[in-house]
Amino acid sequence: MNNSSKPTVALTLGDPAGIGPELIAKLLTRRDVIGQANVVLVGDVWLWEEGQAIAGVSVPTRTVKHFDEIRSLPNGSPLFLSVETIRPGEAPRSKVSTAAGDSVLKVLGMCLDAASAGLIDAICFAPLNKRSMGMSGMKFTDELHFFADHLKVTSYVCEFNTLGNLWTSRVSSHVPLKDVVLYLTRERIIASVKLLYAALHAAGFEHPRVAVAALNPHAGDGGSFGREEIDIIAPAVSEANAEGFPVAGPFPADTIFLKAREGQYDGIVTLYHDQGQIALKLLGFDKGVTIHGGLPIPITTPAHGTAFDIAGQNKASVEATVQAFLIACRMGAH
Repeated sequence: MNNSSKPTVALTLGDPAGIGPELIAKLLTRRDVIGQANVVLVGDVWLWEEGQAIAGVSVPTRTVKHFDEIRSLPNGSPLFLSVETIRPGEAPRSKVSTAAGDSVLKVLGMCLDAASAGLIDAICFAPLNKRSMGMSGMKFTDELHFFADHLKVTSYVCEFNTLGNLWTSRVSSHVPLKDVVLYLTRERIIASVKLLYAALHAAGFEHPRVAVAALNPHAGDGGSFGREEIDIIAPAVSEANAEGFPVAGPFPADTIFLKAREGQYDGIVTLYHDQGQIALKLLGFDKGVTIHGGLPIPITTPAHGTAFDIAGQNKASVEATVQAFLIACRMGAH
């Protein structure tokens, strides 16, 4: 079988001080999983060896020196592209540091450049620490906007979060709660709806069923608790319907996830970070995935963080990383 029959997915070790290296080591022992793609792992040799040691595994890899070698190689064990971004001891385990942020940004930058050059089809990265990245000079509140800037994307972008067959998108994300209403416009709601439909199609949903959450208690109760549903959200839903997107809503946020859990919807457009994240993490914290929407290449990661409290202890569950990788494979194959 030629490599062209599978997507080429770049994996990264994530923050050197967190659980990323051990998670990737566990992931790469799952041959049934990694067989879905042509895998290239990008990172420091010592960090990869440390991750394997923590996880108690040994994963055979084949070394490549450049991304442009990948597609010409036959199928086999995962490829390893060695880079030097950090030395042992420079980023103490379970602590934020500029050195850790430097390492993460260098590796991600390389992968994004490879994606722009058409050398890889998707990226799946182990958990990052936004504070370390900020200390290193990242001028954005999150990695999504770092990706968009690096890839020169100026159109609407948003994070998707998934748990099994349930996907969510966000109209606003990493902003103060008091500023959420500033982001609540018809244009952003419609853009979020369209992105979610496109992502669901790419992930294999032929006819996605999507709903929009309300902002206020009881969806505003006819204007008694706020007019955003009447003035902004419902008109956005109607406009999306008119454009051919059969989205429903707005529905009270405290009940819409019950309907989704029962299988009535595949996707929910949420209006701010915690509105969707609390629900999904309660439904299955260890299996949630974040997908960065609106970019020219699929980029996924487990939805949990760097877990500094258990880093280096071989306690971290690999299930969310497995799901993130599989979604990257499905979307990268399109």
